[in-house]
Amino acid sequence: MPLYTAYVSKSAGGFSMNLRDFSSGSSKSYRKRVDTRNDWTMFMFVSHKRKNVFRKESTQRICEAGFRELEKYGFKFGRIGFGGTHVHLSVDVPKRYSKQNAEIMLKSRSSARIFAEKPNFLKLYPDRHFWSGYEHHEAIGVDWDVADEYIKNQEKRHHVNTIRDVQLTFSQTAANGDTAGLTS
Repeated sequence: MPLYTAYVSKSAGGFSMNLRDFSSGSSKSYRKRVDTRNDWTMFMFVSHKRKNVFRKESTQRICEAGFRELEKYGFKFGRIGFGGTHVHLSVDVPKRYSKQNAEIMLKSRSSARIFAEKPNFLKLYPDRHFWSGYEHHEAIGVDWDVADEYIKNQEKRHHVNTIRDVQLTFSQTAANGDTAGLTS
């Protein structure tokens, strides 16, 4: 007994099919689809009026934390490098977002975080316009190592001396063993 019976007839407008007792015989179970494609892109954002706002490590960390808030939406981040007046970052943008939407999301989250945690930036930017309109993005593709090295060396490339103003926690600074020279 065949799985299906099809009757094809030519009518005046073309073909018509009449399928009776149709079953495909497929036993595939339907699973949640996981998107395994990637779209790694290197973005470069410049601060408004090219002010040298990324000299301090604390500002860099706040900006990076603002970017990383988007991980809950499927964004994945590679290396992030700061060059004084601008930031380079490699991002795997989820397929459901265009490059323009990704840029808007990255800029808005990071600037909101910076203004929330560094209120003195409102003196530099009273209109809360932190990023300039300029942006550059390019697909990383097979040149991953070249792009990663470029982002990593931003401080050297632009001769920026970052001020290390972030305090270490006690556990990071505590010495091991007896530092007073006492023996028990």
